[in-house]
Amino acid sequence: MSSGIPPEKQRQRAPSKRALATRERIMDAAEQVFAAHGFEGASLREIAARAGVQVALVNHHGGAKEDLFWRVVARRADELSAARLDALAARKARGALTLTAVMECFLAPYLSKAETGGAQWFAYARLVAVVSADPRWRDLCAHCFDPTAGRFVAEIAALYPTCPRQTVSAGFVYSVSAMLALLTSRWRISALGDGASDTCEHLDELVTFCSAGIDAIARRQLPPFAAPAQPL
Repeated sequence: MSSGIPPEKQRQRAPSKRALATRERIMDAAEQVFAAHGFEGASLREIAARAGVQVALVNHHGGAKEDLFWRVVARRADELSAARLDALAARKARGALTLTAVMECFLAPYLSKAETGGAQWFAYARLVAVVSADPRWRDLCAHCFDPTAGRFVAEIAALYPTCPRQTVSAGFVYSVSAMLALLTSRWRISALGDGASDTCEHLDELVTFCSAGIDAIARRQLPPFAAPAQPL
């Protein structure tokens, strides 16, 4: 698939509540299976079994396997993008941005959804990690994630006007990886630390970590004695 999210099948009438509930169950199951096994390792049969439906219903609601994968990834992308852009707009309305503020607007919405939205948002983080690591899904990333990511990269680049955008983009991608690592490997933090903690409790340290990293690599590209447009 390279032309965007596959269109939904045309229906003679609006789907019933039962049909909508079945579709949601299938999408949740597919999200879990794709997150656990990746695209190649997942099977429609396992998705159907987890959703408690026949394979034919998976095909009916999701289409072919690749179409279903696209739909599952796209399902939460718009909601997450809206939350991030709303946070950014609200913060800009309060005054000039700092790098820390920009990163908090990007990172906080996902951590909040993961903390309040249940296991599916953690599964989605694993799925996004799968998509981000495989160039096969370049078009999917371009459709679902790049417009919003580009907005945040542009805001960061404005704070470092003489820094190459490639450097800013690299720092941003490193930060996305750090966020996904927290969402998918929080158990490692607990294992190496002194006990469990909520995801949102790590927000300040994640924002600090990512902001300091971006600032460090951006400053390496600045002329001697130059400074970013805004403080960290």
